Amino acid sequence: MFEKGLLGGKRVLITGGGGGLGAAMGHRFLELGAELAICGRRLELLEQTAAAMRKASGGKVTVHRCDVRDGAQVDAMMEDAFNEAPLDVLINNAAATFIAQTEHLSFRAADAILAPTLHGAMYCTLAAGKRWIEGKHKGVVLSILSTSTITGRAFTVPSSMAKSAVLAMTKSLAVEWGPKGVRLVAIAPGAFPTTGATGQLRPEGRDQVWAARNPLGRAGEHSELADLASFLISDGAAYINGEMVVVDGGAHLRTSGAEDLLQWTDAQWDELRASRAKGRTQ
Repeated sequence: MFEKGLLGGKRVLITGGGGGLGAAMGHRFLELGAELAICGRRLELLEQTAAAMRKASGGKVTVHRCDVRDGAQVDAMMEDAFNEAPLDVLINNAAATFIAQTEHLSFRAADAILAPTLHGAMYCTLAAGKRWIEGKHKGVVLSILSTSTITGRAFTVPSSMAKSAVLAMTKSLAVEWGPKGVRLVAIAPGAFPTTGATGQLRPEGRDQVWAARNPLGRAGEHSELADLASFLISDGAAYINGEMVVVDGGAHLRTSGAEDLLQWTDAQWDELRASRAKGRTQ
């Protein structure tokens, strides 16, 4: 679909790039000629992913161990990433969420979602943006959001709040930074099953429930999201600024994605909380 050199010469940093959708996008960017950096908290996972990417594509991949919840770590990472040459693209992909009855959320649990999803995205955007603007270098920020920014979503309230705030940042900075050569865009994916998301959001076969309710009758393929991301960060999308593109098969037109949870019993919620508590102690 795309020319092989579509992203040739572009240096791209993906937060949360060690697995899931971050890794899927990274593989595709490399295929299209980009130079890649991935960051996350787990260095071993990052190294494994980077090695697989290099083997598959022959491209250049660097890793940065960084907790995006920590502004000082983010700034140090950006200084290192910009040291050789300026980045061209930042992908705000790192996030956290899980389903829960909101009245049972502790402040600490809410912060565990808000910190990487909202603060991390803002820290990374500010750290890259100021360097682009000071150096008069064009840049692109692509944030991976959610259709909860359109519909709201019960039982994942902190995530819905954080993603909506990042969408507001995208729209606001598109106006403020557009004249300075920095473009901001976003993607709102529907159900794109990953190991992490399935464990936190869709226990007991919720992926099948979601697929059945999708107008297209299926979940998304990682390659579909990766191709959309590749276009949005390419020069071919240079006139798209401040927009969020939904890729969910039309699911948000039918459901917010949480309606099945309204039918859960207290016993089911108790079982889920107990399984999480057990997982934390193991």
